Amino acid sequence: MKVIFLKDVKGKGKKGEVKEVAVGYAQNFLIKNGYAVEASTQAMSQLKGQQRLEEKNAAAELAEAQALKEKLEALTVDMTAKSGEGGRLFGSISTKQIADTLQKKHGIKIDKRKMSLSDGIRALGYTNVPVKLHNEVNATLKVHVTEE
Repeated sequence: MKVIFLKDVKGKGKKGEVKEVAVGYAQNFLIKNGYAVEASTQAMSQLKGQQRLEEKNAAAELAEAQALKEKLEALTVDMTAKSGEGGRLFGSISTKQIADTLQKKHGIKIDKRKMSLSDGIRALGYTNVPVKLHNEVNATLKVHVTEE
């Protein structure tokens, strides 16, 4: 019996896949528990429509990420911090502080976990911070740290 999986079933199939399974397994487990539906023509056309909608949403998400990339790379985030001799900061500037400043000054909300800064910024001057906006889109944010 052919079924369309509505949820991931370990060892059998992933959501959206169409597979041939035993009739008893399909009726007594998959369909009964809501993991799958029988692959009728109506269900197949509904699946195709859902896949088209997901592709459209993914394309819109990618375009949005690319627009945000251009916006981020065009601006510089200015921050101030107390520093000592040789331009070394007392403490460091974390990705959370960068995200908060970006939100307050420029109105752009980015999750701090999307910024891949291995260690905090510990020196005055310009620093490039890589930001992962999408699986395919990475941006570089310039952070300028000046003395308080």
